[in-house]
Amino acid sequence: MPIIEVTIAEGRSDEELRMLISELTHAAHRAIGTPVANVRVILRETPKTHFAAGDVTLAEREVSAAKIRISGTTADVGG
Repeated sequence: MPIIEVTIAEGRSDEELRMLISELTHAAHRAIGTPVANVRVILRETPKTHFAAGDVTLAEREVSAAKIRISGTTADVGG
């Protein structure tokens, strides 16, 4: 009985999360042949202020990206 755990930044719709659950379930079924009914999927949504890469939170990246869009600059932000 596979258990798939995913941590994802919050902000997606219920429909998007449902699609993710479905895709993960069916991927496990295709990859290892486990019955769909035996696949467990756990999604954890994390606030964007609690999710960081390179010492920059996702919330901070969004603010920086918005400032760049407003100023008309096309430079990569935090990438």
